Amino acid sequence: MSGWTLRDDGIVLSVRVTPRSSKEILGRGREDEGFAARITAPPVDGEANAALIRLVAKAFDVAKRDVAIVGGETSRAKRVAIAGDASALAGIAQRLYEIAP
Repeated sequence: MSGWTLRDDGIVLSVRVTPRSSKEILGRGREDEGFAARITAPPVDGEANAALIRLVAKAFDVAKRDVAIVGGETSRAKRVAIAGDASALAGIAQRLYEIAP
């Protein structure tokens, strides 16, 4: 599994989130999980989701408005859409996928 799916308007990442981590990082998850994200925010009142959007936007060098959680909003397993040039975003995803958090 690559951890992402190409779309006409960008890509969608499969991300497993670990809230309340000591650091924030986005990289390859366990086998068949796609990406793993560690964030410092707690999973309360949408704080973890907002932190995940900020982390993904920074990692892919896009605006926060171009990142949206499209599945799993209340779960640790999420689907995150990133709008933009799909091939450029896939190149970034490939580099990030080589990083183990």
